This record gives sequence, C-alpha cells and structure tokens, in this order.
Amino acid sequence: MLPPAYPDRAAWGTARPLRAWQTAAMERYFADNPRDFLAVATPGAGKTTFALTVAAELLARRVVDRVTVVAPTEHLKTQWADAAERAGIPIDPTYSGRKGRTSKDYVGVAVTYAGVATNPLAHRIRTERFKTLVILDEVHHAGDALSWGEAVREAFEPARRRLALTGTPFRSDINPIPFVSYAPGDDGVPRSVADYTYGYAQALADHVVRPVLFMAYSGQMQWRTRAGDEVAAQLGEPLTKDLTAQALRTALDPSGSWMPSVLAAADKRLTEVRRHVPDAGGLVIASDQDAARAYSGLLKEITGTKPTVVLSDEKTSSKRIATFSESEDRWMVAVRMVSEGVDVPRLAVGVYATTAATPLYFAQAIGRFVRARRRGETASVFLPSVPRLLGHASEMEVERDHVLGRKVNDEADIFAAEEDLLAQAQESESASAEEALLPFEALGSQARFDRVLYDGGEFGHAGEVQVGSEEEMDFLGIPGLLEPDQVRNLLQTRQSERAKQQRRSTSSSPEDVTRDVSTHEHLATLRRELNGLVAAWNHRTGQPHGITHAALRKECGGPAAAVATAEQLRTRIDRLRDWAAQRRTS
Repeated sequence: MLPPAYPDRAAWGTARPLRAWQTAAMERYFADNPRDFLAVATPGAGKTTFALTVAAELLARRVVDRVTVVAPTEHLKTQWADAAERAGIPIDPTYSGRKGRTSKDYVGVAVTYAGVATNPLAHRIRTERFKTLVILDEVHHAGDALSWGEAVREAFEPARRRLALTGTPFRSDINPIPFVSYAPGDDGVPRSVADYTYGYAQALADHVVRPVLFMAYSGQMQWRTRAGDEVAAQLGEPLTKDLTAQALRTALDPSGSWMPSVLAAADKRLTEVRRHVPDAGGLVIASDQDAARAYSGLLKEITGTKPTVVLSDEKTSSKRIATFSESEDRWMVAVRMVSEGVDVPRLAVGVYATTAATPLYFAQAIGRFVRARRRGETASVFLPSVPRLLGHASEMEVERDHVLGRKVNDEADIFAAEEDLLAQAQESESASAEEALLPFEALGSQARFDRVLYDGGEFGHAGEVQVGSEEEMDFLGIPGLLEPDQVRNLLQTRQSERAKQQRRSTSSSPEDVTRDVSTHEHLATLRRELNGLVAAWNHRTGQPHGITHAALRKECGGPAAAVATAEQLRTRIDRLRDWAAQRRTS
C-alpha cells in the first residue's frame, strides 16, 4: 500500500508549470524509459523541479514506490525535502543508515553522499526492499573519492531507476562516476555522456537565468615572502604562478586597502540594483572563517549594518541561509556553505574573495547569482583580475564533460603552485626551523577598477581607473533591470563615449595629460591593458600569448609591445577587441 500522501500528478502540474527545457527533458526521459539518466542543466534552470516531476510521474505509473535523494550537504537535504513536500512527495531529511526505519507518512528519504559512504549496506537493504527511484543531486560528488563512488554504487545498484543531476562543469579525474555512461572523445580519452543537456547560453536566451557582469579589479600589491623578501607586483599583470598566488593572497587580506575598496564598490552596485529590485541581496564568498568574520566587520563599517555570516561548521547555518533568503537584508558572508544547489534567488551581487579557482568551484559559486525571477534582472560579480579567474568568467558558456585519466582536486586553489615550490625549496636548501616558520605578510594593497567581462567580451576604459571615480561609476551605475542585449549595448556605448572623451582630451591639451601621467606610466598602462586582453584571448581560444602578439604586429605593424609607441599599442588593443567582437557574433 502506498502512504496517504501519495502525490497528485495533476495537482503538481497545475501548481508548477514546466519550462520548455523541463518538458523536453521529460519527453526524452519517458521516450527512452531508461534505468539511468543524466541531466546536465545550468544552475538556476530548475533541476529540482524536473527531477521531482519525473518522480511524481514514476510514482503515479507505479514504476517506483519510494524515492531516495542523495545530496552534497545537510542543508540541501532539507531544501530537497521542502521542495518535495510542495510537490506532494513527503521526504524525510533526517533519515540515516543507522536509523534504519522512518515514518510510514514518508514516500522517501534524503541523505548525503558522506552518509551513504558511512553505511552503504544499510542503504542497499532499503533500496532492495522497495521499488526505488534514486535521485543523485550534483552527481559529480560521487567521484570525489574512490570510497564515495564505491559506496554509492554498492548502495544503489539494486535501484529500479536512477536519475543523476548536475549543474556545474565536471572536472577531470581518475575516478569514474557511478551510473554515468562514458564514451571515447576525439582524443580517445573517455568522457561522460549526458542524456539531456541545458547549458547557460541556452538558458540565458530563454530568459531562465540572469546575465552576469564580472567586475574585475586589479591594483598594486606589496608583501613579504616567507624567505623575508619584500615584493611588489601589479595584480593582473602576467606573473609566475607563485607570484600570482601571493599577489591574490595580498589582495584578499582584509587589513589592506584592496578588499575594503572592492566591498565598497560592490555595495554601491547593490544600491543601484536595489533601485529597481528592492530586495536584491549580496554575497561575499570567503576563503576561511577568519576572513569571513573580517569581511563582515568591513561591511558593517561600509553599510552601518552587520551582515549575515554563514560558517559551514555551525549548526545554525541552514537556518541563517533561510532567514536571509526570506529577508531584505543587504549582505551575507559565507565560507563554502553557500555552494551548489543552495537557493537564495534574490542574490544579485557577489564578491569572489576566495583563492579556490577550479572551474568546478567557480561555476558553483557563480551559480548562486544566476537564478532569474523576472525578466531584466542582472547579476554582478566582483573578482580579482587574476588570469585564471578571468578565463573562467569568459568561459561561462563552455560545457565540460567528466574526463577520465587525470587527477584534479576540486579543493585545490591557486596557492598550490606556491606551496609546492616552497616545499621543494625547503627540502633542497635545508632551511633552518626559524626560516621555515617565517610567516607570509601582506604589507599593502591598492585597488583599481580594471574591466567588465560580459557575454564573452571585455569593456573598460584605457587602463585602470581609480575606485570611487566617475569612470568606475559608468559601470557600477548600470541599471538593475535590463535585457541582455540592452546590457551589451550600454556597455559598448559607455566605453565608446569615454574613449572619445579621452581622445579629445589628449588631442586638445597633451600637456595636461603628461602633467597628470608620465609617458612611462601611460605606456605601462597600455601594455597592461594589451597583455590582459591577450591573456583573455588565450583563455577563450587556447592560442598562445606569443602567437597572438605576433599576429597583432603583423596586422597593425610596429615593433614588439615592450618598445611600441602609445598609438601602436592602442591600435593593437582596438584590433584585439574587434577580434573578440567578431568571435562573439560568429
């Protein structure tokens, strides 16, 4: 006998009409009638609704009589249970393998991947007892560790149906994901095969998700290394991996000037968005708890109001997220807790203040801001001008399959190269204990507005601009409600107007320019802008920097960038922007 709360399929369809992609995916699912099905849909597209609709239909057809949801976190278990309740499918989010049984009022249970790994046999026994549909939410977690994958396979191998979901790009790995099909790619390396895919670009065209403006900030950094050397470098300039890591670490130091400046800029942007979307909220994603608390203090100084702080090891984290989601408070600061699947639809402004830089983590983080509630809403994410992050931002529309054969740690960050080099140096040089314990010390940082990345293109002024300036406000002041085409047109117009003003200023009174900015500073700014565009082109096309510079010289003429004139550098910058525009429209 089915429990009294058996779902009413007709009532579900009336209460929650399906989007076009969800209907198409449903048709594919029931046409194929598979035991295993992998749906890849961009964050915010509605994977939960799709999965629960499939569950309701399978229950109605008597194909299954129980549902098990496997989620990455405890918070998501509750979120799934709440959504399932609205669908008429009661799910117990407190169930565990040790518990053994649950109330007969429930049609299913929600568990975590870690919980399954703790006692896979108990979950297998339950799966064998009933005709079970297993929903594997963010299924790539089943490949995080070999033991997790083995546990998921053992626990749910007897399941009548398995529906795997993911909303983020898979990573390369050596651990196959259970119940996912693989096929050799063009290079012969096995890659995952999705049964239905709904990417960000398609969702954006369908107005299912918001367009994202990435506000990139660079600036001068000074720090003392563990060897005691004092170093100064420009964030965003081509640097070695370890210097990039150290420069980023300096920028994110809450005691410097970079983070307060960027947080203030983000708050200005949030104020502008709230003129059109009054309940819009902001989220700062921090690397660790100490940084999160420090950023909270900075935001309190900026806004006069203490933000919500969410730490992953606190029992009240889920409740705090829910309370913030239902409020009209401005800011929340979190450490990893607000990740994949966590639904706070009113988030519209983000600050990416973490060193985690894998494509998977970046996509999970940005996914928190893209859920559309009504047409015209935009998302704005502030991030450091680090080539790796800028590359991820410019590749928002790229879809990645799970590639077998190379181990990549999702928790890795861009400090990895620095730490490896330090470990090697310490081993080879037999450094003294005192020298080995010298702490890294951020000495100072200054933020500069660099550029906006949007729809695969880059927009900004010639060189960096001061925070708080009129030039920065050209972009921070973009209205909070605009269609994607309107955003692109506005960015192009504002950039063009500023460029015309700068050209008029330069041609009418060159002595004023030289008085404010020396020749070597002006040339250095242009070279930085050119190098940044070349780096972005590399991330977009894979073309090496040297080849791009050579192609620009061939088309535009002139010597190498290091000795080119300002006019020659500007010509190359314009030509590279033309290439990017042509690539977007092709």
